[in-house]
Amino acid sequence: MAAQQQVKLTPAKAFQNARSEFKEFSIPELKEYEALFAKFNRKNDGRLSLEELKLLMESVKAPQTHLGLKAMIKEVDEDNDGEIAYREFLLIFRYAKTGKLQHEGLKAIAESVNVGQVGVGGAKGFFEAKAAASTDSTAEKDREYREGVKAKNQQKAASRAAFKEKASLFQ
Repeated sequence: MAAQQQVKLTPAKAFQNARSEFKEFSIPELKEYEALFAKFNRKNDGRLSLEELKLLMESVKAPQTHLGLKAMIKEVDEDNDGEIAYREFLLIFRYAKTGKLQHEGLKAIAESVNVGQVGVGGAKGFFEAKAAASTDSTAEKDREYREGVKAKNQQKAASRAAFKEKASLFQ
């Protein structure tokens, strides 16, 4: 009954809640996890069903049996509704960092993020990024992300001002 009484959060609110609870992840990491979740949340209900999880597992080249999928859901399903909510999805990555994941399928999901590159160059970049991530703090990553967003916004503002100046010549 408790699962039915939960208020459905908008994606922005779910992300905001996740950012406050999962402080060990940087904003770019959370955005990457959110994108992966959204890609397989075909019903857009904020929960990964058994079928959606099956598609996710197939995409990370770690297909599971029906019972395997149920075991994966059970490991992170805190509200016992038989599906994985966004918050529970993030638990997969938290447990992977702390070594608490038991099911190999969940470990495959955690390892699939950031490994989409192919070839020696991709592997080199992946391991360099991992090495940099192990030395960088989450706060530093967040600061870099915010600086990037600020620079983009300043560039947009300068572009708009230049456009308005050119447009004024035609009036």
